[in-house]
Formats: sequence, C-alpha cells, structure tokens
Amino acid sequence: MVRPEVTGRKVIGDQTFVVFTIAEFCRAHRISQSMYFKLRALGLGPREMMVGTRKLISLEAAADWRKAREAAA
Repeated sequence: MVRPEVTGRKVIGDQTFVVFTIAEFCRAHRISQSMYFKLRALGLGPREMMVGTRKLISLEAAADWRKAREAAA
C-alpha cells in the first residue's frame, strides 16, 4: 500500500481539521452530500462560513450541529 503523502490523497481519520469543506464534513459524518443539501434546505444544516468563494464548516459549527441533531432525536 502506498503512503498518502506519496499519492497526495487525504486521510480524514488521521488528520486534525480546523475547518471542513462540505465534502469533508459529509465524509466525516457519514452522510451523503445530497442529504447534507436536503438538511440545509430544511434549515437543519451546520453553520457555514464563506472564505473567498468557498463554503467551510468550522469544528465548532460541526460540534454544535451534532449536539442539535442528538437533542432532536
């Protein structure tokens, strides 16, 4: 098996993130991107921040989103 630093692939589980892209957030929380956009349309998605033209999700926003989803369950 080739190491990620050789192939350039990102390893989600072994890295410490300060922010997530939408794709990274979905992989980390094991939801599809279509489910993410459905939740966002319903007002149930995490807070997003714009950095240039990119939408990013902070670790704090992700933690708050998880707490809100747990409370709603």
